Amino acid sequence: MIEKVLKKVDVPFPLYQIDIINSDDEMLKAISDELGLSLSVDEMRRIKEYFIAKGRNPYDIELQALGQAWSEHCCYKSSKYYLKQFIFNIESEYVISAIKEDAGVVEFDEDHAYVVAFESHNHPSAIEPYGGAATGIGGILRDVVCMGAKPVALIDPLFFGKPDFPHSVLPKGTKHPLYLLSGVVAGIRDYGNRVGIPTVSGMIFFDNSYLTNCLVNVGCIGIAKKSNIVPSRAGGEDDIFILAGGLTGRDGIHGVTFASAELKETSEEESRGAVQLGNPIIKEPLIHACLEVIEKKLITGMKDLGGGGLSCAVGEMALAAGFGARVFLDRVPLKEPDMAPWEIWVSESQERMMITAKPEMVDEVLYVFEKWDVPATVVGEVKAEKTLEVYYKDFKVYDMDIEFVTSGPEYCRSYLPKKVEVKGEERINPPKDYLRVFKDMLQHPNVASREWVIRQYDHQVRASTILRPLQGRINRETHGDSAIIKPTESWRGLAITADVNPWMTKIDPFWGTASSFDEMIRNLIAVNSKPHSFVDCLNFGNPEKPERMGEFVESVKAMGWMARGINLPCVSGNVSFYNETPHSAVAPTPTLLGIGIIEDIRNAITSYFKRVGSSIVLVGETEAEFGGSVYSAVTGQKSYLVPRTSPERLKTYSDAMLESFKEFKVLACHDISGGGLAIAIAEMCFGKGLGAEIDLRGIAGDAHVKLFSESNTRWIVELPEEDAQGFIAFLMERGCRAFEIGCVSKDSISFNDSNIAFEMGVSEAEELWRNGLSRYVV
Repeated sequence: MIEKVLKKVDVPFPLYQIDIINSDDEMLKAISDELGLSLSVDEMRRIKEYFIAKGRNPYDIELQALGQAWSEHCCYKSSKYYLKQFIFNIESEYVISAIKEDAGVVEFDEDHAYVVAFESHNHPSAIEPYGGAATGIGGILRDVVCMGAKPVALIDPLFFGKPDFPHSVLPKGTKHPLYLLSGVVAGIRDYGNRVGIPTVSGMIFFDNSYLTNCLVNVGCIGIAKKSNIVPSRAGGEDDIFILAGGLTGRDGIHGVTFASAELKETSEEESRGAVQLGNPIIKEPLIHACLEVIEKKLITGMKDLGGGGLSCAVGEMALAAGFGARVFLDRVPLKEPDMAPWEIWVSESQERMMITAKPEMVDEVLYVFEKWDVPATVVGEVKAEKTLEVYYKDFKVYDMDIEFVTSGPEYCRSYLPKKVEVKGEERINPPKDYLRVFKDMLQHPNVASREWVIRQYDHQVRASTILRPLQGRINRETHGDSAIIKPTESWRGLAITADVNPWMTKIDPFWGTASSFDEMIRNLIAVNSKPHSFVDCLNFGNPEKPERMGEFVESVKAMGWMARGINLPCVSGNVSFYNETPHSAVAPTPTLLGIGIIEDIRNAITSYFKRVGSSIVLVGETEAEFGGSVYSAVTGQKSYLVPRTSPERLKTYSDAMLESFKEFKVLACHDISGGGLAIAIAEMCFGKGLGAEIDLRGIAGDAHVKLFSESNTRWIVELPEEDAQGFIAFLMERGCRAFEIGCVSKDSISFNDSNIAFEMGVSEAEELWRNGLSRYVV
């Protein structure tokens, strides 16, 4: 349809001028659709007005650049309004840089900062799970390196349809969850292991809302000297742009516009080219070379070429410094010789960095990259005027005001908050067979051991993983609450956790998000670390639908309420919209990555029981809150009462717990989350093969509530028998509740209450738990 508005330019390469000045709304929409811009008619009208003012029509490369820069993925046009209202600008004396750069930068100690980034790679992973996940890891590593930090840890929260979903009824164009799971894990494994960065934290969650649109979230934490922090901007006029790393090809074209639209049956065929091709073998020397030029103070700025490729990186670096840029595309090293200028400009080929340096430093920068056997080429320069000029074979193919390109639209989209009907006090029935329910919970895919996944990652490479994701006996470990990394020579450490409960957010986005935030804090507290900062990866459906936008707004509102209440800054993040297909939208998934500081890693607390006879203490208050719980799923009962929390209560308990760890010899600590108290006790038993005798008769309430409720702000603590009552009194004095509920035993796990009692051998329970996921994949 758009052939009549295309005019081939008389140059010896593919270049078209597009007549949008004389195009009506129908033609503007056709131009956007056929060029893969994913821009609305209103946005195309705005571009039309800009070129009318310039007195000319755009070239194809200029429209393609605007499609990238104005995509949901790049300019956050649907989310900025609400993020600024609820999430941004939480004060903290430790934050060095938040939100504005490629990654958050937070003080670690007097000389060092940690750098943290969190992104999604959902659509590419749904199309090509191995490559999509691998390049997600590659991209998040670059986000951290470009700030001047050495990567020290990777994090990977993953979300799929149920593993037992019948093949016969898979929606057309959909890959089975087990195929996606295996491919994604292999991609993360191969890339992370080959680069040599440990994957230390993450999660896996199964729900059929992810059946046609899996979610692959990836995070990275790095460490840097404060003096080496590099901005994602140029240094000044006449700086030289140097493109370093991999060659530029047709892989990854339209990656950000592909990520800014719903998936459909034909996405695999139509959008496979939008999936980048990763190369971890070049990534490691690229990291070393980047860190060397930073250490030697040879450069003024650095930015990774992620979403939008050159089209976004160059203009953003120049404008952030208050300048413009001039780029020569024929200097860009290519994988394929016949690429059109627009393809070179918007390609998202992997393993590339854009660097700015003073002219007198260029030769030394190029020498460092040559020494590491990494291609590096001068491709442009910074100029005074805030415009971006792009040349190809001496012909100017692009000339636009950078502020127009990077400003992008911002919407205050209408939204419809979800109304959750909780009529009075919900009545969730007790099970007829407590032991059967306990067994079903242990082997539920959302509870069972993730050992099959974790052991594929080299989570100990670089020998700085102090507290590993698996803790306890060698080869028979249980889950930890947070990993701990020792990033410098001091005893100070970083605790890392990733958390969200999509079953809860699906029922109630506000309280589900607040509960996920509570769990993040609980996991950091459990290992004896003080919560220090967090980042988010917000995965939602189509924001143009008020119901989906309502889920987003309620989630960020809850997150902001909790974060401000305990003064925990959000230092970086990502919004991933359009995680939706004609089959369904994903459950609201505001994934949280929490970072804590532990002053001395030698005081870290692990999650498993240590010795027979020690006392077991429950900390916190238990209510009949079953919305989104494993108990509801296993028993088939509907509950809409998602567990409540508050920042005030969370802070009171968290502060008291950290104080108590200094006063008492705590042998083990584990937060209570999926499956409630019963599952938390079992997981603590598995790490050393010990048992537990639990007696709940001293606590008011129904047995099934005490055993299976997933109320927030609760932990299980193991202490020497002689310290238990002192520990309880210590917490009570600080406004907290705690109860001694039993002791560590030898061979079995037993639960007793007024009207019920059941028991199970540790080895039998452990076998169910260990095989709950692996039975589907091994």
